[in-house]
Amino acid sequence: MDSDLKVKYKISKNMLIGEIIQKYPETIDPLMGIGVQCVGCGAASYETLENGLKSHGMSDEDVDNAVKTLNEAVEKSPAKKEVAKDVTITEKAAEKLLDVMKSEDKEGFGLRILVMPGGCSGMKYGFEFEKEPKDGDKIFVVKGAKFFIDQESLEKIKGATIDYSESLQNAGFKIDNPNATSTCGCGESFS
Repeated sequence: MDSDLKVKYKISKNMLIGEIIQKYPETIDPLMGIGVQCVGCGAASYETLENGLKSHGMSDEDVDNAVKTLNEAVEKSPAKKEVAKDVTITEKAAEKLLDVMKSEDKEGFGLRILVMPGGCSGMKYGFEFEKEPKDGDKIFVVKGAKFFIDQESLEKIKGATIDYSESLQNAGFKIDNPNATSTCGCGESFS
């Protein structure tokens, strides 16, 4: 595979099978379709795609074709995530925002996501409803839900995934930020 294709693809042969399945669950069926039936196997989670495919007797060409097939599956999947150059916002986050806005009688509003000083690690995330974006905001629209992020905050969360998480202990919007070098125990702040 030449270097131009590596830039274009989200999935590479050097990624761990577990990582691929976690980030792109739409690849499970194609993986099984090419003969990798162990996608749920704990051992396969720590194996690269290339090693896993080769252990199933596939050639280098087969591996390259599989990488292409998996990337096509990601591209063709129903929009599980809307990917922007700056951040990724999941459909689940958008759907939850629409539900909350409806229950709070805030239909037509957007959710402002901001990074501000605070918390035990130095910076924290803030979320608030706003009717309109401010000058300089980057606006993301996913499934009709609007998200507003100012440029300064955007620089601090560039490349992040914004999702909604529910558990027995807590529920809320979650930011998986690759720029955070450390987080506090409660997960509310970062540096």
